[in-house]
Amino acid sequence: MDKRALDTTLFFDGHPELFPVYLAFEEELLRRYPQTRRRVQKTQIAFSNRHIFACVSFLRPRRRAELPPPYFVLTLGLPAPLESGRVAAKTEPYPGRWTTHIPLRAVADLDGELFGWVDQAYRFAEEK
Repeated sequence: MDKRALDTTLFFDGHPELFPVYLAFEEELLRRYPQTRRRVQKTQIAFSNRHIFACVSFLRPRRRAELPPPYFVLTLGLPAPLESGRVAAKTEPYPGRWTTHIPLRAVADLDGELFGWVDQAYRFAEEK
């Protein structure tokens, strides 16, 4: 097993039920954007082109009672606020850049709507 694969496996060590969901997400993302760079860090897995456009983490964007586990969070950098019931939290850290947190629990969450948002984030990061 190469170091990247090992780092990713270790990242999901306490959440094995979510690892297949992550792998399906990563596979689709890299199929769409094969030049994407991926960096596994202690608290997140970051995906970038010119800039980071998406991160996977175990952030808790809402209280536990509002968002019971298991889930991981996909964080996207977008040019505008995303209006969807799937969004757990969004902030505007600086004008014209919205950080949007979307919990993912199952492969069924990896639909066209989600990847439409990933596409927007990818383009936004590429154009900055």
